Amino acid sequence: RVGFVGTAGNDLVAELKLRSLQQYGVDLSRLVVRQQPETQLIMVYVHQETGERAFGTVKRDLPPAPLQVEELDRDYITSAKYLHLDGTHAEAALQAARWMHEAGKQVCLDGSRTDGRPISPQMAALVAETDILICGSGFGRSVTGESDLWAAGEAMLALGPRLVVQTEGADGSYTVTATERFHVPAFDVPVLDTTGAGDVFHGAFLVGLLRGWSLRSVVLFATAVSALKCCKLGGRSGIPTFDEVLEFLRQRGIDNL
Repeated sequence: RVGFVGTAGNDLVAELKLRSLQQYGVDLSRLVVRQQPETQLIMVYVHQETGERAFGTVKRDLPPAPLQVEELDRDYITSAKYLHLDGTHAEAALQAARWMHEAGKQVCLDGSRTDGRPISPQMAALVAETDILICGSGFGRSVTGESDLWAAGEAMLALGPRLVVQTEGADGSYTVTATERFHVPAFDVPVLDTTGAGDVFHGAFLVGLLRGWSLRSVVLFATAVSALKCCKLGGRSGIPTFDEVLEFLRQRGIDNL
């Protein structure tokens, strides 16, 4: 079971977005609707040969007020086994992370891709309250100053996370804990659209953890989900089913996770 805590607008764009989440069983009971339109539309331009993408943003209104701490339902949040954050609603996210730790639960953070650009103080504070940090290209360098992926991963462990996964697109991912480190290469697939590849990796990673798999199996499963997503056009429309992922792995000689 998955729940979404955040904000949305009150226009057709918001309705379409939320309807899509509800279609897949996401609980929206703690969603806060702002009485204004969604503030921006993002157009994704996909390169026909490589599947890489560029983004165009159309801003339509002033940004809505971020989710406030007083709008959070502590009991609802701490009823989850994992809280997954992406850096938005920074103050509320930080409080929610602290509540999770007080309840003995775990926090996962999408560190996104920075290409080496500095991160905000708010994101740095979230890193310190994170158990599982999954970050994109350049994030480790932004946080630690280390350009070597292994060194950056180990340096990020010292900041709070117990587990760091750095995703590097076609180069796969680099996982570091206090006791092990390993690289999982990306699967060789015909890439059509990379939109959402990192997002589905995060979701699949949490699925693996909830199923109690070994860390290597969790990363392998998430890598397969990301690869299959890249084979189809569209962000959510390209997300594979659980059985499709298992079949993809079986075809490559991987039967047990």
